[in-house]
Amino acid sequence: MKKVLLSLTALFAFGLVSAQETDGGFANGDLFISGAVGFSNQSTGDVKTNGFTVSPRVGYFVSENIAVGVALGYTSTTDKAPGSEDIKNSMFEVGAFGRYYFTPASKFSLFGQLGVAYATNKYEEGALEAKSNGFNIGLAPGINYFVSDHFALEATFGILGYSTDKPDADGAESTDTFDFGVDMSNINFGIVYKF
Repeated sequence: MKKVLLSLTALFAFGLVSAQETDGGFANGDLFISGAVGFSNQSTGDVKTNGFTVSPRVGYFVSENIAVGVALGYTSTTDKAPGSEDIKNSMFEVGAFGRYYFTPASKFSLFGQLGVAYATNKYEEGALEAKSNGFNIGLAPGINYFVSDHFALEATFGILGYSTDKPDADGAESTDTFDFGVDMSNINFGIVYKF
């Protein structure tokens, strides 16, 4: 934990020192796209799970330090086991986000992101099908580092979030989840392209 805190402190100090640089970085009126794509494959004996995720986002700087944008997300997993029906889960999400950048004009910038999204989920196992809908809201710090004038590497660390999910069935109860903390599953890496 000390190494992580020391590394983040060093990155923050580097960002403050390089804040005067003008190559790379963001400015008022900039448009950017980012996102992530992921594939997964897991097997335990004869049971196999395949997954796919894509999550594009587009943002626009409405002022020197503030960016707003929209985000989409799609995740699909399939569990296959010999002698049984495939189990398929899919989730589609649409949302909006706002970011406050602390050092937007430098190659290295820190930001805080607040996002909200609506999600719909579908579960299928043979003829059985179940659907649910919900929303989530989350607060996450992040960092950007420009490797050229238009491309940056990005990481966000999910730290605070609330989500609710309710099955599409009469009398169904919603599942409400509150998260606080950082673990490896809450760290997301991506690439940013600035126009």
